[in-house]
Amino acid sequence: MLTASAVALVLGFILDFFLGDPHGLWHPVQGIGWLITTWEKLLRRFFPKTPAGECVAGVFLVILVIASSLILPAAILFLAYRWSMIVGVVVETVFCYQILAARSLQRESAKVAEALQESLPAGQRAVSMIVGRDTERLDEEGVVKAAVETVAENTSDGILAPMVFMALGGSLLGFFYKAVNTMDSMVGYKNEKYLYFGRAAARFDDLCNYIPARLSGILMIAAAWLLGFDGKNAARIYRRDRRKHASPNSAHTEAVMAGALDVQLAGDAWYFGELHKKQTIGDPIRPVEVADIGRSHRLMYGTAVLGLILLTGLRLLAAMLLGQI
Repeated sequence: MLTASAVALVLGFILDFFLGDPHGLWHPVQGIGWLITTWEKLLRRFFPKTPAGECVAGVFLVILVIASSLILPAAILFLAYRWSMIVGVVVETVFCYQILAARSLQRESAKVAEALQESLPAGQRAVSMIVGRDTERLDEEGVVKAAVETVAENTSDGILAPMVFMALGGSLLGFFYKAVNTMDSMVGYKNEKYLYFGRAAARFDDLCNYIPARLSGILMIAAAWLLGFDGKNAARIYRRDRRKHASPNSAHTEAVMAGALDVQLAGDAWYFGELHKKQTIGDPIRPVEVADIGRSHRLMYGTAVLGLILLTGLRLLAAMLLGQI
């Protein structure tokens, strides 16, 4: 099983590279999102609308969403591997492919660069599809920064972190991570509605991403050296700025990206009409430009390939030590 899951992860990565998420077709994350919405409605009915009540409800949300997200894929995998090893690998390959998001991240952020060639408002609309901040106030540099920051952060959240979990426990742990990460993106806000209810989801997401975020930062530094970016500055900015974020994990890859590209990222941003003061990451050695979006894709894929080699290698080594190869 260790070998089968390693093969499925590699094949799933290849499928994602060439195909990405097909538009118009149902995706497992949509199902997880439906579960989150459904459980939230039910839990809010049963728990008191007090800070303590919402915190407890949020804990139950985490437990129930994870459990219900794993039932169907676990049953499908069990039946597939019972049928035959080949069928099991095929099914798990499809699951790994659906869990990874490298090609979709590349496509959606590339649309921002294409839209900016048309006009600034078009670029603002395009970047609003991949970021949570208010985009109508952004100038061209701000739009590019938002896209590059999203690529940097999601190199960990959308690619390396799922890989880590799939390397540890196959696609089933990949779905576990996807459930946690989707909960954080839907309810992990510090606003009036989710300050208490979403606290457990946000904290658990921070915990699950603690190691993957740091591994992603290290691998991105290596990718910067290998791909001819400013690896020395990437390492320097990583050491200096990796904690400059409200999240304990988000600035790790952003810091490397800023250092590798010799630009400054982050800074103040507007959310729901309110200005949030944030520290900058990196030094403005040169101005940010539209071409940096394409450069961020190269760093993303370089990091992803290094992660794939490392993680599947470790899984195959474990299989050898356990006599499965």
